[in-house]
Amino acid sequence: MRTLKKLGVILLVIVTLLIIVIGIFVYTLKPDYSGEKELANLQEEVSVYYDNYGIPHIYGENEQDAFRALGYVHAQDRLWQMELLRRIARGGLSEVFGEDLIGTDKFFLSLGIADASKVTVSKINENDEGVVLAKAYLDGINQFIDEGPTPVEFYLTGIDKEEFVLEDIYNTIGYMAFSFAMAHKTDPLLTTIKTELGSEYLNDLHVGSSIDTEWIENYNPTPSDTIQNNLSAAVNKALGALDIPLFEGSNSWVIAPEKTKNGKVIFANDPHIGFSQPSVWFEAHLETPTYSKYGYHIAGIPFPLLGHNRKLAYGLTMFENDDVDFYYEQNNPDDENQYLSENGYVDYEIVHKTIQVKDAEEVQFTYKKSVHGPVLNGIADQVQGDRPIAMSWVYTQMENKVIDALYGLSHANNMVEFKKSLPNIHAPGLNIMYGDDEGNVAWFATAQLYNIPDTVNTKLIFEVGKGLPLDKELLGFNENPQAINPPSNFVYSANNQPDSIAGMLYPGYYLPENRGKRIVSLLEPKNDWDLSSASKMITDVISSVEPDIISNLAKHLDVSLLSENGLKAIDSLNMWTGDYNLTSIEATVYNRWIYYLLQNTFEDELDEELFNQFLSTHFMKRLIAPLSKDENSVWWDNVKTTNAIENMEDIVNQSFMEAIASLEKDFGKNVDHWRWERVHSIEHGHPIGQIAALRSFFNVGPFPIHGSREVINNLAFAYDDTGFYRTTSGPSTRRIIDFSDVENSISILPTGQSGNPFSEHYRDQAEMYVNGEFRKMMMNKAEIQKSKEILTFRPKD
Repeated sequence: MRTLKKLGVILLVIVTLLIIVIGIFVYTLKPDYSGEKELANLQEEVSVYYDNYGIPHIYGENEQDAFRALGYVHAQDRLWQMELLRRIARGGLSEVFGEDLIGTDKFFLSLGIADASKVTVSKINENDEGVVLAKAYLDGINQFIDEGPTPVEFYLTGIDKEEFVLEDIYNTIGYMAFSFAMAHKTDPLLTTIKTELGSEYLNDLHVGSSIDTEWIENYNPTPSDTIQNNLSAAVNKALGALDIPLFEGSNSWVIAPEKTKNGKVIFANDPHIGFSQPSVWFEAHLETPTYSKYGYHIAGIPFPLLGHNRKLAYGLTMFENDDVDFYYEQNNPDDENQYLSENGYVDYEIVHKTIQVKDAEEVQFTYKKSVHGPVLNGIADQVQGDRPIAMSWVYTQMENKVIDALYGLSHANNMVEFKKSLPNIHAPGLNIMYGDDEGNVAWFATAQLYNIPDTVNTKLIFEVGKGLPLDKELLGFNENPQAINPPSNFVYSANNQPDSIAGMLYPGYYLPENRGKRIVSLLEPKNDWDLSSASKMITDVISSVEPDIISNLAKHLDVSLLSENGLKAIDSLNMWTGDYNLTSIEATVYNRWIYYLLQNTFEDELDEELFNQFLSTHFMKRLIAPLSKDENSVWWDNVKTTNAIENMEDIVNQSFMEAIASLEKDFGKNVDHWRWERVHSIEHGHPIGQIAALRSFFNVGPFPIHGSREVINNLAFAYDDTGFYRTTSGPSTRRIIDFSDVENSISILPTGQSGNPFSEHYRDQAEMYVNGEFRKMMMNKAEIQKSKEILTFRPKD
């Protein structure tokens, strides 16, 4: 008995010591939000005041000091995110996660982002103000790497911390630029449909620019006015291999003084980005004698992509213009390393790359480049076939001045200075939204656009010798879609079709008019907007289009075929206002019906794999409304039935009855149980959270959540046969700046400010976000200085 007691005491001591050791270890990994630190190359003392949500308010005597401190505090909360994002473009994910990511690394290396970054950095002027501040920011990151605690993810993956360099900034921007692109999901699929099914099937998909939709209108005042089948699957696999942010859509509107209660501009923006943990934006407020900005930063990028001060505010949505093209190449039948050019057969450029792989031998691989770009066959295992397909992307083909643009936007003092920087954004295509304290409102579509003849369809893979020429006829920035102080007294963007430019509707992968139509319908009649009404609008969950879709479809239903629950459901749907609140039953029935409608309409021609690719495209979302009115579409017939030709009525009825049956199977026959909250949820995934045992520690959620795709509160999901809608993307922040009271402007993040799971700010905004709540973006110095957590940086001797 004494022996057992002694063993018990010893075991208790060991467990106690282990708990103490773990506690000390965890404590050392937490970010330091208070105390004093020395920073090398610092000229003057910098004070960082952390507010109640862990957002740093940085006060320095000069900009270099402030950006150096920004680098340090950004790294201590987001170093793992910085590490992950810089690795994507240079093919460094397999080194962290192993062999499963080799295909992803091959794909991104072949895009040439890392090679283009090297060229850009080799040509920069070290004395440019933007470069000087970027290097100061990197100095702060690297000092944290040298002296700060190592984030837990580095221990779990076994990788070493390495210093950051200018190329890493450009590599992160390059990844961000590619994640905007939709062509890789669309062009190969449409080419396959045309090739295998015919032009009639393609025409009925409504993929072109449309005159029957809600346009974003141009207004340029005068000076007196104030692959084939498997290519998309390969790219989807590459982008979806990890929980990393993908840039997908966005809302923004800016209301002129004539329409606001207090006679000042109100600015609203909520960029839609794939959900991940940590969330994409890091908020930081910097103040120096020459610079003032409350900004939203991407991990590893020194200048904010979204920002405001007392003079002006800016934000972004995705333009969705087409800047990626695919070309078939024709190999020399006698030499597979040559292809046909205008001057006969010429050699492919053969590119050699090496990929480091965790717990395995390094991988050597080569790929070919034509004059158009990398040949994708062989880069990813899924891309097969004899016809080589090359990808041409504007981002890697032109001089990269994006850092110059971001520096200029963040340092502009008025609209004239702001606009001067916009032509430096050649890619990705962005809608830049602007408002200021002088009453100006503006929207600028930024990208290097070029003339596209009517005879060229940029949404198909170009045949050999056809398509857009290498030397494109570039358009000047003044020809880009834009509006400055329009007569409507507001500007907006919801990724929908922009007005015509240079005599054409510019091709793109625009989202449906749903959000744009709703935004316009709310903004136009109201002339007393304030912070409260704008915050209500940005969380609006009503679809202005889907009740019309139901009306179009319901007229084809044969009520004699419906069950009791089917009759109840269609009666409710006919009265539905399009409201996606948590208790909505109609929202659940509608989306289940639409999935079966799409499946029964398209899967027979496309097969399962291509149908799933179709579901991931923007044009699928645009197609639903016109399809609901198109009784003569060639797609209605089920080509797998040999004894009948199905029509719209057949498919609509079949789909509705299948939807009702599946809901009864999942939730029972009590219709009251078919609430939206039971099928629509959100979980913010961390890459390491994919390991089941670590999911609850690293991931945030899941939570049931109101909203849906293509309502203003755009909480999007992919359709699949489960009938459950796990939100994959949505507002990466909701922010509203009221120039009548800038210091009380509001915002929210999806989870929290910190990417460190041991920080109290890792998930402290998650439930507020789900509930549609906000917090203040503090700018009042006296209020900020009341903070209980102050981190002081002093010059290192």
